[in-house]
Amino acid sequence: MSYRVVVWSLCSLLLFFGCSSTPTLQPLPADAVVLAFGDSLTAGTGAATEESYPAVLSRMSGRRILNAGVPGEVTEAGLARLPELLEQEKPALVLLCLGGNDFLRRMDDSKAEQNLRAMVQIIRKRGVGVVLIGVPRLGFGLEVPEWYEKIAKDASIPYEGNVLKRVLSDRSLKSDPIHPNAAGYRQVAETLFIVLNKSGALQ
Repeated sequence: MSYRVVVWSLCSLLLFFGCSSTPTLQPLPADAVVLAFGDSLTAGTGAATEESYPAVLSRMSGRRILNAGVPGEVTEAGLARLPELLEQEKPALVLLCLGGNDFLRRMDDSKAEQNLRAMVQIIRKRGVGVVLIGVPRLGFGLEVPEWYEKIAKDASIPYEGNVLKRVLSDRSLKSDPIHPNAAGYRQVAETLFIVLNKSGALQ
């Protein structure tokens, strides 16, 4: 059985047993561009380029996924960078994963929340779909700030808030204290593949 068939089987099980409350997305055409926007967790630091989560998800989904991850980027810089990239690439969907560097630098949480809300608004105003990915705050235990989920709920967009916490809590899935390894990024890709199916983006 192929890897893709295994993932499709897992997705079918989750669709059967999971809840049906996931906000919907427009189906992605075969030639759609998906923008993976974020920092080193998107860029794939700690693994080879072809092992980053956008690269793995691209192979699984059959869609072109542009890796727009910039290591070290904080939400303020991401907010400044996003509009030009949207204009240049004209994606049908954005996978938004930022905030970790704000936490590492002990920057103001409320400002990070504000910046992410602004990014979601910019994306939505262009008629582009968006999936928000929650990033855990490193420390004694890993917790994803509750405001990630609130942003997603307020904007009625799909949200995935568990996979990075799960991966970064498992030493076997990390290349260093703050980055996944190839196996960890693969789990991120598999989880997002399921989210995209449940939301209707992949049909």
